Amino acid sequence: MNKKNCIEKPALFSDLSKDEPWRIFRIMSEFIESFEKMSQQGPLVTVFGSARTKPTDTDYQEAEKMGKLLVKCGFGVLTGGGPGIMEAANKGAFEAGGRSIGLNIKLPNEQQPNKFLSEEINFRYFFIRKVNFLKYTQGVVVFPGGFGTLDELMETLTLVQTERINKIPIVIIGKSFWKGLIDWMENTLIKENKIHKDDIKLYYLCESAEDAIKYLKKYYKKYGLKGTIKKGF
Repeated sequence: MNKKNCIEKPALFSDLSKDEPWRIFRIMSEFIESFEKMSQQGPLVTVFGSARTKPTDTDYQEAEKMGKLLVKCGFGVLTGGGPGIMEAANKGAFEAGGRSIGLNIKLPNEQQPNKFLSEEINFRYFFIRKVNFLKYTQGVVVFPGGFGTLDELMETLTLVQTERINKIPIVIIGKSFWKGLIDWMENTLIKENKIHKDDIKLYYLCESAEDAIKYLKKYYKKYGLKGTIKKGF
């Protein structure tokens, strides 16, 4: 056989492939354990945002206020369990006497859970963690953040748009921060026929925690509370 036409396996492939059958069991176990814990938490609202936000930042203070207001409305707060916006929202909920849930993830530079959690659930896999963020939530609030926050926002919009989950309120806080992205979605994406003009109604852009909670109250009054995952998921 002509060696030039031979394709060798990447060096890491053989090492990884040995572990694949057992990986399935780890994935199943993580899904089962997390579903069991999350199903006992009651109505929650998920809060996304940057882990780099400092307590002195306005966004941190608004997220803390958001946590408190959600508890007053009868909801627990669900975050990634880390620092920044996650810590702020958990802190607000915790100090208001409500449920403060953190879905922590094991990372190379290990993320430490914040100290304002009434329940901490640890994950090995990002995709299982992301399922739990949306499977048990009654709404999503998104503060300024980086790649991870953008990923979480876009996945939420996609799942609602494609009706893989039931319609839930999606609130984006911080008009100046999100302006470039919102303008691009509402102009370029519609103009280029990449989304339908009604898709921009899937989210609500506002400036503060008070604005967000007013919208959520109005939404819940109109639509009520529903499980998010559609049948057959």
